[in-house]
Amino acid sequence: MSWYCGLLITEIIERYHLMIILKTEQEISMIREACRITASIFTAVKPEIKAGISTYELDQIVYQTIVSQNAIPAFLNYGDPPFPNSACISLNEEVVHGIPKKNRYLKDGDIVSIDVGAEYNGYFGDACRTFLVGDVSPRRKELVEVTEQSFWKGIKQVKKGNRLGDIGHAVQTHCENHGFGVIRDLTGHGIGVNLHEDPNLLNYGRAGRGVRLEVGMVMCLEPMITEGSFQIQVMPDHWTIVTADRKAAAHYENTFAITENGVEILTLTTSEREQYAEQLSKIENQGWA
Repeated sequence: MSWYCGLLITEIIERYHLMIILKTEQEISMIREACRITASIFTAVKPEIKAGISTYELDQIVYQTIVSQNAIPAFLNYGDPPFPNSACISLNEEVVHGIPKKNRYLKDGDIVSIDVGAEYNGYFGDACRTFLVGDVSPRRKELVEVTEQSFWKGIKQVKKGNRLGDIGHAVQTHCENHGFGVIRDLTGHGIGVNLHEDPNLLNYGRAGRGVRLEVGMVMCLEPMITEGSFQIQVMPDHWTIVTADRKAAAHYENTFAITENGVEILTLTTSEREQYAEQLSKIENQGWA
């Protein structure tokens, strides 16, 4: 989800007119718990992604998964006007912030992005996945795959000496090389005791530019990629954002932390950690050097 207050012993760095909060090991451990709950939502909801289920029913699964673990849905009543649900569920040309509805049903050939967040003991986790519904066209399937791949291209740039621009440049290059559009007006973000903190983490940019990456940063990298133009529009409900050309969009997001041990991706499910074991072995527990 794309939109500050420090705690004890939190180091605050002011630069580039930003307030970037570097988290302590204790704070990261608290964020890790919120992210574990956030990731569990995908385990619960994925088996239910099929034609005929309503987006409202999916939202109810999200809500129950969060509250059953004594956590709070991070998106519910967020913002102005208050977001009315626990999940942002966006179909096809909807990029982000889709509002679940009882009369909106998944259909064969749809792609559906489910963006979720949980607050636990005052700390937040945030993540998104785009799922295929039934028999999806080859180009839409490629869009979803490339969007997910671009996250991993970006996360490989999270290393000592690199800057935020290195991450965005990697995401942009991968997606544009496949002929897809990279949305400029929506970004990733820092996260911690607030759902959205500095810095913004762009999905495009120039390598070697921007804030230098440091231990203690906790951020959400979330490529939002389109079949066509990167231009977007906000719908009359003041929340749902769609592609201007009404072509499909995909969204993939994880919360990650930079620690002395390396880069830790906090919102992967158990099966996803198995799926990406090779990539994780190259970034986790490798040290920040």
